[in-house]
Amino acid sequence: MEACIVKNQQGRYETEKPVTKEQLIQCAAEILMAQFQRGEEICSAESASRYLLFALGIEEREVFGVIFLDSQHRIITFEKLFWGTVNAASVYPREIVKRALALNAAAVLLAHNHPSGISSPSEADKAITSRIRDALTVVDIRVLDHIIVGADSQYSFAANGLI
Repeated sequence: MEACIVKNQQGRYETEKPVTKEQLIQCAAEILMAQFQRGEEICSAESASRYLLFALGIEEREVFGVIFLDSQHRIITFEKLFWGTVNAASVYPREIVKRALALNAAAVLLAHNHPSGISSPSEADKAITSRIRDALTVVDIRVLDHIIVGADSQYSFAANGLI
């Protein structure tokens, strides 16, 4: 996407020309995503949730992603790994383990969106989280949280005692 917003010398953002709501959201997502680059530390569930809202909240179908972290909980990368339909995505723990090992991750934050807008976890969400956690535990990689992104809210498994 061509730059629709520029940062001026005072550190404020300005539009070069009128933009649509979708363009503004995309630009905001790019600015937010730039804050979550390699080496940045995840310092709170709230900051991760805000990032994930922009990274996954605009998807029209279910997308499952993982924030891979080093031993100091600094970001290695965020990757969208699985795409599904409007209400489900097939997620394979083996593929998450392979990718985590390839990146030398020590911990992960799991995330996916609910295009329905409702962020409450389903039984399938709880089951896959447990399967992923069990698979990663075998290779000493911690699952710190699983965040479900809804239309205007997020659900944290860790904050609700499910991890």
